[in-house]
Amino acid sequence: MNWKKAALAVGLAALMATGLTGCGGNKEAAQKDAGGEDTLVVYCPHPLTFIQPLVDEFEKESGVKVDVVAAGTGELLKRVESEKQNPLGDVFWGGSISTMKPKANLFEPYQSVNEDHMQPAFKNTEGFITRFTDIPSVIMVNTNLIGDVKVEGYEDLLNPALKGKIAYADPSKSSSSYEHLINMLYAMGNGDPEQGWDYVTKLSKNLDGKLLSGSSAVYKGVADGEYTVGLTFEEGGAKYVADGAPVKLVYMKEGVISNPDAIYIIKNAKHMENAKKFVDFVTSKEAQTLITQKLHRRSVRDDVPAPQGLLEKKDIHLITDDEATVNKNKKSWLDKFKDIFTSVQ
Repeated sequence: MNWKKAALAVGLAALMATGLTGCGGNKEAAQKDAGGEDTLVVYCPHPLTFIQPLVDEFEKESGVKVDVVAAGTGELLKRVESEKQNPLGDVFWGGSISTMKPKANLFEPYQSVNEDHMQPAFKNTEGFITRFTDIPSVIMVNTNLIGDVKVEGYEDLLNPALKGKIAYADPSKSSSSYEHLINMLYAMGNGDPEQGWDYVTKLSKNLDGKLLSGSSAVYKGVADGEYTVGLTFEEGGAKYVADGAPVKLVYMKEGVISNPDAIYIIKNAKHMENAKKFVDFVTSKEAQTLITQKLHRRSVRDDVPAPQGLLEKKDIHLITDDEATVNKNKKSWLDKFKDIFTSVQ
C-alpha cells in the first residue's frame, strides 16, 4: 500500500484553502494514480492502523495497488460530490449509513458475492450499501484518571467532576459522533428524540467548549490521558483494551444503538472491476475473521463469531432509532446541536 502517498496527501490538503481540510492529495496526483489498471483509490475515514492489515492482504491476493486518501467522513463526502463529473476515487470505505444514505446518487449499485452470508439485519436491500462491520456506540473511560467517579451511562457524564474532561468530536465532521448524538437523543428522550435535547444542552455545558475534529481524536485523547472519558465507537476503544491500555468500554445503561458501517463503490469509478473485487474481499469470511480476531470489530456475516473480550450483544441494553426520522432530521439536528453548543459557551 502506498502509505507515503496517503500521508503526503493529508499533508498537502492541510495547506489547501479548498474547504477540504484534512483531505488528501491534489487532483493532478489523483488523476495520475487513476491511470493504472491495477490501481484502486480508496477514500476512507477509518484509522490507517485499522485498515492496513486488510489492504495489505487484498494487495497480496489481487495484485492491485491500493492508494488511500484518509480524512473525516464529511470531508471525503464533499470531495466525492465535487468530483462527481470526474471521479478520482473508486471506493468509499466507512461512514455511518445514516450519514451516507442521503447521498445515494453518488454511489454505484452493487451486490457482493457474499450477500447470501450477511446476517438478515445487514442485507444490502438498497442496492448500493454493502454492510461491513457492526458498531455499537460506547463510552471510553481512562481507568487511571476516572478515580471514584461512576460512569455507567450518559447521565453520569453530567457530573461536574468531568467538566472539560469529556472527549467528543463535532458531529458534523465525525460520523461516530453523529451516531452518538442520535443515540443520546433516543436514549435520553426515552425513544422520542425531541425529548432528548434537554440532555444535549446539559452535556454541551459539561464539554466546556471542547469539541474535537474527528473520531480518532476522541479515542486517542482518552487513551493518552488528555481526557478522562470519550464518546466513541466500540472498535475505537476495543483495540486499546486488547493492547492492555488503561481504558475500559462502557455500554450506556440508558440504551445503546448498534448500527453497521458500510463500503460503497463511487458512481462511474475509473477502476470499477477492482472496486467490486475489493467489496467482495472485505465481506469474505477470511477478511471478516481477520476483522474480528485482529481488528476488534463485530462481523456482519452469519458464519463469523463475535470478537473475544467484547460484551455479547445479548448483554447490552440495545435500543433502536427510526431510520426515516434520522434521515429526515439530519441537517436540522446538526444545526440544533451547533446552536446549543455555541450558546452554552
